[in-house]
Amino acid sequence: MFAARSVASKSYLPFTRAQALGVGSLHGSASCPGAKVAVVLSGCGVYDGTEIHEASAILVHLSRGGAEVQMYAPNISQMHVIDHGKGQPVEKESRNVLSESARIARGNITDLAQLNASNHDGVIFPGGFGAAKNLSTFAVDGKDCKVNADVERVLKDFHKAGKPIGLCCISPVLAARVLPGVEVTVGHETEEGGRWPYASTAQAITALGATHCVKDVTISSLRLSHEVHVDQKNKVVTSPAFMCETKLHLVFDGIGAMVTDVLKLIGKK
Repeated sequence: MFAARSVASKSYLPFTRAQALGVGSLHGSASCPGAKVAVVLSGCGVYDGTEIHEASAILVHLSRGGAEVQMYAPNISQMHVIDHGKGQPVEKESRNVLSESARIARGNITDLAQLNASNHDGVIFPGGFGAAKNLSTFAVDGKDCKVNADVERVLKDFHKAGKPIGLCCISPVLAARVLPGVEVTVGHETEEGGRWPYASTAQAITALGATHCVKDVTISSLRLSHEVHVDQKNKVVTSPAFMCETKLHLVFDGIGAMVTDVLKLIGKK
């Protein structure tokens, strides 16, 4: 989820290190023609918005699965702007989350305030620092974080309607904060020599009242796919993605497994 440098410094709790990639295996793809899926973005760029590779992977796997996609983002200012070359905040510069998200959406994006659960079969949130800075205050406040009002509304509305919610990387903290007793994964619960640099996030999730389920993103000899966690009761599907140090194609495949399970829960023929 998070790339290198000082952007994820100790000033942004609960993150204590500034490197994270993800681990994986073979991707799977469920075909769900006609499924309408909303994708909620949080800007453009890992340090201060949506993790672009995660968003792209989600969109590719949804396309492969035959889903119809509409992208959304809140019309708010970013927490701050990061120079992605230097990994440092840019002084006296402000950017809009909706406008920045439009870069990923190729201009086809809608204000999150207009997202209505009745118009979609499921919703997916990519990760990136934007989920922890713009969609919530988790990067600063940890377990005491607040969630953007529209993000909270969307999560609660989809949950109440029994429609699946997919989240990867750091974004499962949004569900942990909003949906009492939900089960999610952000990977492992210890750093393991730097393999899981953001392992403390699991403790924050538990402190929020959610259940954290330890998952890896390696090839399983039984499933031949990435591990994701599916909370069948709440219809919430989560995958670690860039919470772990690994290669890009493995993250891509792991996100594919998450998308596959979301489409399976939709089950629209």
